[in-house]
Amino acid sequence: MLIELFRSYGVNLDLALEAREIVRGETGQEIPGVRVDRERFDHGEVTIVHIVEKTAENIMGKPVGTYITIEAPALRENNPTAHHEISQILARQLEKFVNHIPEHGNILLVGLGNWRATPDSLGPKVIEKSLVTRHLYNYAPQELKGGMRSVSALAPGVLGLTGIETAEIIKGVVDKIHPELIIAIDSLAARNVSRICTTIQIADTGISPGSGIGNQRAGINRESMGVPVIAIGVPTVVHAAIISQDTINAYLEQLQAVPANVNFNPALARRAIEKILEPFGGNLTVTPKEIDSLIATTAKVIAGAISLALHPGLTEDDYSYYLH
Repeated sequence: MLIELFRSYGVNLDLALEAREIVRGETGQEIPGVRVDRERFDHGEVTIVHIVEKTAENIMGKPVGTYITIEAPALRENNPTAHHEISQILARQLEKFVNHIPEHGNILLVGLGNWRATPDSLGPKVIEKSLVTRHLYNYAPQELKGGMRSVSALAPGVLGLTGIETAEIIKGVVDKIHPELIIAIDSLAARNVSRICTTIQIADTGISPGSGIGNQRAGINRESMGVPVIAIGVPTVVHAAIISQDTINAYLEQLQAVPANVNFNPALARRAIEKILEPFGGNLTVTPKEIDSLIATTAKVIAGAISLALHPGLTEDDYSYYLH
């Protein structure tokens, strides 16, 4: 199975949509225990994958839960109108998870990742642009308008910078401020280069920092934190082994001299790919050269959506006023 080949490279599929595409493509039928809903909008598509049974969890390698994927190629374009629409679509999807939080409920935003490494800096960048209000609730309540929730934010860094597991830092803050919900933002790894900074996933199952590039860390989820965790992720890298494999496949498809009954040999391809990637220990990820501007745009879209969803009483002018 192709999904097992990826795991042999140490690659996890962060996007539930991609895991479903691979498994469904190999079987030719829908995965038992999985339900899919779709809706279109002007600049993209929303796909909601519901994993409802443990059997599907085992097949896809994803916990039971809801995974909302927004595919919007316009995110990579210089198109403010499209970015505004995508932000509004994302906000409406997020509202499904936060509507039960009361107006004065306490929400913690967590920007996961390494601000020193551009492809991994999405989480901290979103925190920079997010509207936080918990300090106003505590020290300047007269500045608050109706429809504003208590929001605090944290960018805890990564283990290599702090020497502390990210989950331990977050748990310490959670035990102190007692949020009713955590929203964690992180960079993901994709299976397809076309999804880099064009796809946003929302999941109600939490997140495992670094899982997409094979760095298994303590999970940030309801079980470890004691409160619900919503994860927002955007692919910013693709593993070089996957790109190599896709290149081999594309070449074979175009090679007219190859008989129609010649199949792709995963073992042979794997040996060739491992030889090429040997200087990097087999672990090499690839990102576009314009990743800095893509991260900046995506962070702005996500931060705006989070603020729209968490503070329904604010207008866009109010958002700018409180942010600055």
